[in-house]
Amino acid sequence: MVIRTLISQTQLGLGTMGPQLLGVNRCPHCGIANPLLHKVWASPGPMARLDGGEPQYWGAFSCTSCGCVTGACGRYLANSIVVDEIYPAAKQAHEDIPEIARRFLQQAYETLNAPDAAAVMAGSAVDAMLKAKDYKTGSLYQRIDKALEDNILTQGMADWAHSVRLGSNRPRHADEDSPHVTQSEAQQSVEFAEALGSFLFVLTARIQRGIDAAATA
Repeated sequence: MVIRTLISQTQLGLGTMGPQLLGVNRCPHCGIANPLLHKVWASPGPMARLDGGEPQYWGAFSCTSCGCVTGACGRYLANSIVVDEIYPAAKQAHEDIPEIARRFLQQAYETLNAPDAAAVMAGSAVDAMLKAKDYKTGSLYQRIDKALEDNILTQGMADWAHSVRLGSNRPRHADEDSPHVTQSEAQQSVEFAEALGSFLFVLTARIQRGIDAAATA
């Protein structure tokens, strides 16, 4: 279906879909800004459902930068198919992560199309998370080992953290033998930073909210 009318942003939700998926600020896979997402498949009409919910249009769109496919579903409104959800959803650093670390992590998500930048941001996020736990003295390696000694990190997480630090350090210090990180290495760095944030802050906050809710029930 050709998009004929663009309507107000509040009506648009996440954007519109037609020959392209419009209104998505960043590719949810590679993080590139204002991605070109071209249709590779679309349902011929609203998909029938038996659960009483509103039938939705579905489509699949390929990013011209990374080639990955994003799914979208929506409804017909004012001569456009308005997007309600995209799959996968764009990553957002969790609000339970301290602000400085959260901003670094968000920037890591948004620069995955530039592996060196993503690895540096992920390493900075890890550094900020450790500082938020009062591990501020010594090199990042030393603070990781101290967190392991204090049972803040598991051995596996400490080992992974060391590799994240190295991945972010190469571009930061322009290592002559291997100055750049690969896309896969950057992805690993970002995934570790995300996991560390969940382990140190998100899970702890969720448990505390559960305890508080149980106490007041």
